[in-house]
Amino acid sequence: MDYFNQESERLIFRKMMREDIPTWMSFFIDNEKLKYVGVDITLDAETLATQWVEKQLKRYADEGLGHLAVLTKEGGNFIGVGGILPREFDGKREYEVSYSLIPKYWNKGYGTEIARQMRTYGFQNVDSKRLISIIDKANTASINVAKKNGMHVLFETIYLGLDVFVFGIENDRKAHR
Repeated sequence: MDYFNQESERLIFRKMMREDIPTWMSFFIDNEKLKYVGVDITLDAETLATQWVEKQLKRYADEGLGHLAVLTKEGGNFIGVGGILPREFDGKREYEVSYSLIPKYWNKGYGTEIARQMRTYGFQNVDSKRLISIIDKANTASINVAKKNGMHVLFETIYLGLDVFVFGIENDRKAHR
């Protein structure tokens, strides 16, 4: 499966492009959950969106992974981002199932669909004994998505200045083929 060209039931996943910046800016405007993401909320939306996209382009080049643009199959609406992010914890490499949705697309099951797609991709294609999700302790919506994705709390820590749970799921390849 090509990481940069995935589909799920209702969604299409592709590489983020600089042309996505104007649409992705809406994620950073009137978003009550922005505090859970670990970005500098004193910066303007254009700067934050640009930094985010540029970081993904670097991840693609360096790691072959990163947040992908997520679009609806019906209508082609850019609803957010999702992907697998390489992380470092206690000197060990981990792979995070991660997503962020533009607020008007919340509460439609897209977060769960993205997380499940990335879990499936990760278990089939990433050489790791487990996948994780790093979630602010106050972000109940994302905690619920992690649980729906079969994850449980592994430990608590401070990450990007946030008090977080690190959820995880073991890579039982037989169960995910």
